Amino acid sequence: MPAVFKKTKNLKGEIIIPGDKSISHRSVMLGALSKGTTEVTHFLNAADCNSTIKCFSKMGIEVEKLEPERILIHGKGLHGLQEPEQALDVGNSGTTIRLLSGILSAQPFNTKISGDDSICRRPMGRIIKPLSMMGADIISKEKNDCAPLYINGSTLHGIHYDSPIASAQVKSAILFAGMYADGITSVTEPYVSRNHSEKMIQFFGGDIKTEGTTHILTPDPHLEGQKVIVPGDISSAAYFITAGLIVEGSEILVKNVGINPTRDGLIEVVKAMGGSIELMNFKDEMEPCADILVKYSHLKGTTISGSLIPRLIDEIPIIAVLACFAEGQTVIKDAQELKVKESNRIEVIVENLQRMGADITPTDDGMIINGGKPLKGAVLGSRHDHRIAMSFAIAGLASEGKTEIIGSECVNISYPNFYTDLQNLIQE
Repeated sequence: MPAVFKKTKNLKGEIIIPGDKSISHRSVMLGALSKGTTEVTHFLNAADCNSTIKCFSKMGIEVEKLEPERILIHGKGLHGLQEPEQALDVGNSGTTIRLLSGILSAQPFNTKISGDDSICRRPMGRIIKPLSMMGADIISKEKNDCAPLYINGSTLHGIHYDSPIASAQVKSAILFAGMYADGITSVTEPYVSRNHSEKMIQFFGGDIKTEGTTHILTPDPHLEGQKVIVPGDISSAAYFITAGLIVEGSEILVKNVGINPTRDGLIEVVKAMGGSIELMNFKDEMEPCADILVKYSHLKGTTISGSLIPRLIDEIPIIAVLACFAEGQTVIKDAQELKVKESNRIEVIVENLQRMGADITPTDDGMIINGGKPLKGAVLGSRHDHRIAMSFAIAGLASEGKTEIIGSECVNISYPNFYTDLQNLIQE
């Protein structure tokens, strides 16, 4: 299903974005492993998070959908999962397969876990190696360190792991496995990646602490069901933040956005570019959040690298669009991880922006963008990557002519109502 976008002006209004995808996934996982009932409000009712629900349902966990964004998870405790009768299917969700592999490694049963074609190309060696060091028995069916995975339940040992990459999925797989280990488990990262797992393990009653870039977990936690209020997902807010900055005459208020310091790199980039962005109505319960007000701005280029990258890795497609509308050069580096997302995002970002007339050059670990050159509409492929489709929808609103996105329905992975919400901001 293609979607068509054309240049517009004066985007105005307030928007409530869907719940945070990372937190929604983890609320189901930790709720299932807790004693008692967990209630989750503002749950992200989208394909990826529903894949997590389906996997746990196959292992005997009852999840009630009271409303589209409000669920009850009837947990059975750390050792309450049952052997699934069929293979577990994660769909397109990398978070589900990697985090769940850590949990499955310690179960008293064997499991097969797989997903769609994209998942079966994504690297799983990064979790297989540390989990195997803990005693896990994980076999890549095709012997290529990719899914499908056969996971034979094992007795796990606590380890210290020096992770070569700052990856929340790698860290979380190890920590979730560590809940079942026979001793302390710790993970050291080169930079701190998003810390939702650590915060939520603690919120549910686990014993975990962070010292510098090292995260230390005590095994066999007594987890209790909780009430989880999921903040809005800053990765989804990023599209509207960017639209407000680059579409002439715009002013957009994005409500109740999670601004966890391990996820707020986009805000730092917008400020460095000279964008008009204001945080209002701050509150901090399980996670810090605020309303974000943005206005059309004259932007300048910047450099994005190092410890900033893990704080905005999912926002780089839309940041690349933003950079096209900034005067001067923007350099994105240290972002090799983009190559192994739902698509090779370095490749597809550069290919699509070049089609729109941008001055952009790929590098091995990112890209160089010389901004300030008007973009023109084009026919673009999404490669079934939700973040690519949404990013180029926004680009289309600030480009001459029409922009058509092939495979635009892939936004259902994380934001089913994206196009409707966007349309509501357009002043006809």
